[in-house]
Amino acid sequence: MILSLDTSCYTTSVALVTTEGDLLADKRRVLDVPLGQRGLAQSEALFQHIRNIPTLIESLAADFDFGKIKAIGVSSKPRPLENSYMPVFLGGENAARNLAAALKVPLFRVSHQEGHMAAGLGTVDFSPAIGEKFLMCHFSGGTSEIHQAVKIKEGEYEFTLIAATNDLHAGQFVDRIGVKLGLKFPTGKELEKLAAKATGEIPKLPTYCQNGEFSFSGQETAIESMLKKGTTAEVAARCVEETLGRTFKKALIYATEKTNAETALMVGGVTANQYVKTYLIEKISHCNLFFTPPKFATDNAVGVGRLALARYMAKK
Repeated sequence: MILSLDTSCYTTSVALVTTEGDLLADKRRVLDVPLGQRGLAQSEALFQHIRNIPTLIESLAADFDFGKIKAIGVSSKPRPLENSYMPVFLGGENAARNLAAALKVPLFRVSHQEGHMAAGLGTVDFSPAIGEKFLMCHFSGGTSEIHQAVKIKEGEYEFTLIAATNDLHAGQFVDRIGVKLGLKFPTGKELEKLAAKATGEIPKLPTYCQNGEFSFSGQETAIESMLKKGTTAEVAARCVEETLGRTFKKALIYATEKTNAETALMVGGVTANQYVKTYLIEKISHCNLFFTPPKFATDNAVGVGRLALARYMAKK
């Protein structure tokens, strides 16, 4: 088996995959954010990860023989960049190092972003060949980027940033409005349920994407103003979704024109929104869009495990 850990900003995750690639276990615990707050300080998030990891590992150990673990994978940083760093990932990395040393197995470090990509590729009907390029669209609370990805070898990819937000991330936009509406952070699922109840005309806010840069802070201000003037929570929630859809469409069009890519993999919690997914499928016809199923679009350790498996097999 391959054991994997991921300690993102708001979910502690562990997983087990077999050396044949089958998923054995996927356990997660969402960090607790008090009602009315829009997130946690890194110190508090790290504390919660340190508290959650032993419980999740113990639950795995109760059901599986850890003597069969051949390697461990962990997300040690947010992005596959040399200087990428975020304190929360120290929780998972330190636990993974201890486990690898105790079990005398190799440890494979990957980035959280690569883990999202691998979780997506393991659940959609698209498997890039060596040297094949595609768009990796990562829209979440901590990342809003479109990369050109090229598969170098099994378990390893080269990324080139094509488009990105210049202010709020897509998930931050969702959560800031969601918290204003009285929803508990992270608000994505509840905001989607609220938006489904919207009736009447939905305001279309100006959206921006120029030279690969897009933004959401202006739209956040506009929706807050709408709420003060009496716009219902349901309409405001649908306005968030509609704004996301049109912004992503512009960014995708720019990215496909820039790269000539014919395939895009959609990952990250915001891409699990059904309205946004339906909108993009209807509006983007020149590129094949593959959406990660909602269960694996949000933060998880499964993709980290699949990458560790590929690197373990390559070294055998």
